[in-house]
Amino acid sequence: MLYKVKLKNADDNVLLDDAVYEYLTSDPYLVKVDFINNLRKHSSGCAVFQKTWPKAGGGYKTETIYLHKLVAEKFLKKQRSKIKNLVGAKNGDKLDCRLDNLVWRSRSVASRQRKTSSKCGYTGVYKENNRFRAVISINRKSVHIGMFDTPEEAALAYNKKSLELYGDDGKINVIKKVSDKKSRAKR
Repeated sequence: MLYKVKLKNADDNVLLDDAVYEYLTSDPYLVKVDFINNLRKHSSGCAVFQKTWPKAGGGYKTETIYLHKLVAEKFLKKQRSKIKNLVGAKNGDKLDCRLDNLVWRSRSVASRQRKTSSKCGYTGVYKENNRFRAVISINRKSVHIGMFDTPEEAALAYNKKSLELYGDDGKINVIKKVSDKKSRAKR
């Protein structure tokens, strides 16, 4: 069974498997702090529980529990290794905390999978003058793939190289449809 849990500060829901939901609603500590009803959307896009507690000697301590990390540590601990020690979502949706969507990743894979900061909207694609350069990182070094007329062509070249080098662990750009105006102008 699939559970949708409404976040406290957003109109979004977290997706959970029944085994995970059962754990989150029966663990004594998580029940005590009302974990399931106090999940919020973090600025990073994932679901988080945060509570501030007064310290005995004065001051305060904030407890932060990331839902995807808690689920992976409880249910997927055998998949964790020294290198694969970060939790990610296979489908890119940080609020989809179903067991078949969570995976332990290395830092390099997590870095490749994160959202692009390129102004063109594609990972590894940058505008130079009136053309678009495709670049990929290999062993922490930027490697030139080529120059292209459109950002979509450059993104396709990046995708091909990423699959060749990294397989399923590589980042694949989702190519936007080229507008009819652009395609007519090329004719």
